[in-house]
Amino acid sequence: MRKKVFVSGCYDLLHSGHVEFFRQAAEYGDLYVGIGSDETILHYKGHKTLYPEQERLFMVKAIRYVKEAYINQGSGILDFVPTLDIVKPDMLVVNTDGASEAKAQLCRERGMEYVVLERTPHEGMEARSSTSLKASLGHNEEPATGLPTRLDLAGTWIDQPYVSCYAPGWAITISLLPTFEIRERCGLSTSTRNQIKRIWPFQLPKMDPEMLARLVFCFENSPEREDGIISGAQDAIGICIPGLCRHYYDNHFWPEKIETCNDERILTWLESHLCMIPMEPRKPDCNVTTGMDINKAKVQALAQAADDCWRAIMAMDFDAFAQAYKASFEAQTSLFPAMIQGCVLPCINHYSQYPDVHAWKMPGAGGGGYLALVVDDATQFCSDHPEAIDIHIRRQ
Repeated sequence: MRKKVFVSGCYDLLHSGHVEFFRQAAEYGDLYVGIGSDETILHYKGHKTLYPEQERLFMVKAIRYVKEAYINQGSGILDFVPTLDIVKPDMLVVNTDGASEAKAQLCRERGMEYVVLERTPHEGMEARSSTSLKASLGHNEEPATGLPTRLDLAGTWIDQPYVSCYAPGWAITISLLPTFEIRERCGLSTSTRNQIKRIWPFQLPKMDPEMLARLVFCFENSPEREDGIISGAQDAIGICIPGLCRHYYDNHFWPEKIETCNDERILTWLESHLCMIPMEPRKPDCNVTTGMDINKAKVQALAQAADDCWRAIMAMDFDAFAQAYKASFEAQTSLFPAMIQGCVLPCINHYSQYPDVHAWKMPGAGGGGYLALVVDDATQFCSDHPEAIDIHIRRQ
């Protein structure tokens, strides 16, 4: 009797890479496909689908490698769990982009095989991904590079005056190339990035990076902003200024000074020790400022950790970097304990047990999203853990 093989995804921009993935998965047995619902994609990725769910279901069912397909009735990363109860598969197959510890654990609990496939194009065809296709749509002359995002390394929250009024300090960010799918509400400054898309949909203009960051900050925080929230300047700065950057805040929204580092040795060293683990996105009703406890001593600890982190990076001192990185996260969560909720603590508990993981934090305001790890060797860690994402710092 042939095995039942299950895969799941959105398949909103169906392409040859999806078909090849189906073909490879079908080699293990009869292939059943779960498809993300319109509602799930809206909440999980923060945008409406290109094709409604029934149209996506029709297209997937029409592929000859697929025995049957369903619209998943769950939500989030594991929206396919109710579909598993219908299909009762023997095996879950994912590609490296979709691998996660949560899926591996689900398979262990259900006695299912868990198979991770490398993303490879069909012989003679160009590699395809939904992310790269979406980035190039509408750009008629040459492929778009895509808008960068940012990863905050230390000093997060110091860019808010209600924090820096207790003690001034630096925030440290790196600008990241969009080499992976940047999910909404996951701590990588997608709200600021989406504001940028309204002006420059495909790539940043070539102009002075600090002036560009000022323009983005002012555009996002216009006087007509209805929610009354002022987004921290570290988001605009981290996206717009390439390389490694630190910015000093003292009871003002815009930093008093900005310093950058584009030393190739240092940037390469950082890339070799940083990677990210996807978690569930921050819930729509999540408020990370609930229960905040801000005082001078805690803000001074946050500022000190950022100072220590910068010195460690400049010296390429791995042990000191890991210690300061972890201290910065501990200072953040002492100020805003609601950063850690839902899936966050189980994820920290899981990955902190690995001997090659030395520090961890959540990008941005927390509540979910990604867990950014400091590891011995990022390339090796990503090879050992297919769910991990290696990062690429934008040079220019």
